[in-house]
Amino acid sequence: MTTPTRLRSAPELKLMTLALTDADIDGAFEGYASLFHRADLTRDIILPGAFRKSLAERGPKGIRMLYQHDPAQPLGTWADIREDGLGLRVRGRLALDVPKAREVHALMRAGALDGLSIGFKPIRFKRDRATGTRRLESVDLWEISIVTFPMQPMARVASVKSAPFGKEKPTARQFERWLTRDAGLTRTEARAVMRQGFDGLRSSRDAGGDHNVERDHQAMIRAAVYRLEALTRLIG
Repeated sequence: MTTPTRLRSAPELKLMTLALTDADIDGAFEGYASLFHRADLTRDIILPGAFRKSLAERGPKGIRMLYQHDPAQPLGTWADIREDGLGLRVRGRLALDVPKAREVHALMRAGALDGLSIGFKPIRFKRDRATGTRRLESVDLWEISIVTFPMQPMARVASVKSAPFGKEKPTARQFERWLTRDAGLTRTEARAVMRQGFDGLRSSRDAGGDHNVERDHQAMIRAAVYRLEALTRLIG
């Protein structure tokens, strides 16, 4: 049984993995700050449309880019924040004249800092008393931070401004590692992609036959398509 709730309470935080291995030399990067229909480690699920009112009221310029949720450490600005079929897609630029932003930029390019976290207040949600799952229907988004630790591992960067393998084509081992570490695939799925391309990923997932995770698989496939197409363009 679910209980509808409308609430304006204390701010909350949600951490997502960027898995960013590179960023543009001028500080530009993009990815997903939240994925729809994906339960995080606190059993919260954000639904499509949850950010719509907040984005309409504030726009990307009214939502802060912070470091580790510290309001004393702004890092840059968001150029675009929007909902799509997968989640909350963001595009921003670090202010490289700021020392902390230069430090974060270097860590992002080195692959040492790869998390996004949203700061928000829940407005409307339904809680399942049996499972404790909370389905967030509307939230007041006020900041998105670059952080260290992820809470929702499947939220990944969709594309980056430079190739993750530099100018060289990857070895089979490097590509498999990228597919599992950054594209979020299992080793079996990664090897299916390497053998049969994207059709191999579909076949691997279809063989599982678990209809309870069909929506999750669709989101994973859409995210993988973004990354594989971007990688193909970069190293092709």
